[in-house]
Amino acid sequence: MTLSPDIIAIVKSTAPALQQHGLAITQRMYERLFVDPSIKALFDMAAQESGEQPKRLAAAILAYAKNVDNLGALTQAVERMAQRHVETGVKPEHYPAVAAALLPAIKDVLGDAVDQKTLDAWGEAYWFLADILIGREAEKYAGVAA
Repeated sequence: MTLSPDIIAIVKSTAPALQQHGLAITQRMYERLFVDPSIKALFDMAAQESGEQPKRLAAAILAYAKNVDNLGALTQAVERMAQRHVETGVKPEHYPAVAAALLPAIKDVLGDAVDQKTLDAWGEAYWFLADILIGREAEKYAGVAA
């Protein structure tokens, strides 16, 4: 599966807004996500409180927006994320909750500056990357179990 040129163009066009508002978006996303205690338990709360984790995620989302048409540039980052997810017990069933927190957080922060077409494009881009991570994590979990 690949992303369509339209989706790629829309996601890339959001990079300036993400550069400016990415941290606010990730902070809002975590607020939404952490209403579920079982998901909150997967996270290092010291990294949340210091702001390190929201900053890392904001940087990762920005890097994805800038390189959505050149995923090879993100190979090392994807590998680090997959490894961290396996270390902390992230499973495929957690990804829908993140999507359900991230996409509304984008709207919460950007308001009328983001339309439904852009949110839909980010939804598709999110699941494209999530599928890559889920696949890589499955390989790592299989290696851990062996």
